[in-house]
Amino acid sequence: MSKGSTSNDWLQRQKKDPYVKQAQQSHYRSRAIYKLQEIDQKDKLIKPNSCVVDLGSAPGSWSQYASEKVKSRGRIISVDILPMEPIERVLFVLGDFTDETVENECLGHIGKQGADLVISDMAPNLTGIRVTDQARSMAMAELIYEFCHQALKPGGDLLIKLFEGAGTEQYRKLLKERFTSIMTRKPGASRDESREFYVLARSYRL
Repeated sequence: MSKGSTSNDWLQRQKKDPYVKQAQQSHYRSRAIYKLQEIDQKDKLIKPNSCVVDLGSAPGSWSQYASEKVKSRGRIISVDILPMEPIERVLFVLGDFTDETVENECLGHIGKQGADLVISDMAPNLTGIRVTDQARSMAMAELIYEFCHQALKPGGDLLIKLFEGAGTEQYRKLLKERFTSIMTRKPGASRDESREFYVLARSYRL
């Protein structure tokens, strides 16, 4: 299939996608918001007055949703290597969360009490080579797990996007070392043909 044909297929799919239309009609920046919304409504993730860290936040729909849920006394710390337009009650840090300077800035904003929730809808830059892409995805997931050790308060939660394939079972076992319960979620807004799913790890233990 030619590159042009692939791009055209994607555009046609976007036009027909009800979640894309819904996001365009609302103030949300992308269809990804409906993935977080469905999981939050099911699992009661984001609570008023809580501190949430959004890793890989741009263009910002997850941060938009979280900022509404935490209300005026809550805090959202969003991080991305790409710029992001400002959002009310969201403190944006530009950079790679694995960079020590960026991580320290995030931790400074979180404060000594720790974050209630870390969320990540990140995916690595894709090569189209499935084995390589899966390895990159799992490497990123492990870095997010390491970040949680610095950021989360005891009892805090992690919601992370993964792609079904090599390493996902091992990653669940890794999460079980520090979280009380591990659940899998595949929200309706995740396209059927996509290998993506979400892991919700609850109640972090030191």
